[in-house]
Amino acid sequence: MNNSLDPLEPKADKDTVRRHNLSLVLRAVHDEGEATRAAVAARVGLTRAAVSSLVEQLLAGGFLTEQGKTFSGQAGRPGTALRVARTGPAGLGVEINIDYVSVCVVDLAGTDRVRLTEHVDNRGVPPGEVLERAARIAARTLRSAAEQELRPAGARLALPGLVSGGTVRQAPNLGWNRVAAEGLFGQALSRLLPGGRPLPVGSDNEANAAALAELWFGGPERVRSFLYLTGEIGVGGAIVVDGELLRGAHGFAGEIGHVVADADGPQCRCGSRGCLEQYAGQAALLRGAGLDEAAGMPGVAELERRALAGDTRTVAALERAGRMLGLVVSGAVNLLDPDAVVLGGIYRPLMPWLGPAADRELTLRVVSGLWPARSGRLRGSSSSGDAARGAAARVVRDVIADPAAYTARAAR
Repeated sequence: MNNSLDPLEPKADKDTVRRHNLSLVLRAVHDEGEATRAAVAARVGLTRAAVSSLVEQLLAGGFLTEQGKTFSGQAGRPGTALRVARTGPAGLGVEINIDYVSVCVVDLAGTDRVRLTEHVDNRGVPPGEVLERAARIAARTLRSAAEQELRPAGARLALPGLVSGGTVRQAPNLGWNRVAAEGLFGQALSRLLPGGRPLPVGSDNEANAAALAELWFGGPERVRSFLYLTGEIGVGGAIVVDGELLRGAHGFAGEIGHVVADADGPQCRCGSRGCLEQYAGQAALLRGAGLDEAAGMPGVAELERRALAGDTRTVAALERAGRMLGLVVSGAVNLLDPDAVVLGGIYRPLMPWLGPAADRELTLRVVSGLWPARSGRLRGSSSSGDAARGAAARVVRDVIADPAAYTARAAR
């Protein structure tokens, strides 16, 4: 007889079961947008009496609201409509990028309720100073959120680099190496909050956060397996498979901006040569169009304006970048077999010029035959999501996954 089996988890007690069922009910209402107790009971497989008890606890905790009557078309009394609350628990998302900081607060439904963005060049600035600046913007955002009776359960950073264990291992375009971003930001924010009460802080790569926003808020044509590319100063990437991020063995999957497109190409900040971002990053696009590389987002707006006016140099630069995007992305499509490739960040408004060239490369190089010309599998990202919103929504998803834990933390 084999006695070396791993020990089983402890048997679930009544409190554990109730805690799990609280999340089931809250998720059911969240996913439906509006539901009666009877509809929730049918969805989660609990009795109406059990659901009613759980709903009362969620109402008392500020997670749900009820209003009006809804008619199901079936016999019986109309039910009260349940919705996730527009006040109370919320999430704070903080995107720190090369030339801007964007902070938002979302409610339990994932709605972007407060947002502040500052355009500022963070290159060459000491990491502590950048994170303190982000904390100041976050503190102002929290004050505005409080006026709407929103109380973020935590903050999540979205950062342009390799992020693991709360540390930015490498962010070439910022010049960061081994920066304890979570700790530095959390300390700076605590000093700015009333009473210095700390807010739990998490972190992720900004492309991962943006991909989650696309997954959760991407509109009616949402797909659950896709490759996401975000164009900024660099080129970030994320891989979503069946609704989950593919992070890799160490959390660094998706760094498509540093896939080599030409081994003899220009030097990249990462130390390699010919990386994709040297051909399709923001600086490369501006340089190709004859614009100031340091212009940042205003330069991108000018790039779009010139392309709309038919400026030949600008259009040619965007088409070249599109070809290089298609070249590199086709290899990723052959490797991963996603349903779609989604281009976000600065690529979204530039799709009319980047897209056709990239699409031609995909049609030529993808071996499955599932990417014919103008298949629609290459698409611009939704306007409903970005890295800050994705990061904030991740905080909210954690609350929904365990509302009892949030209640316990809030009571301390």
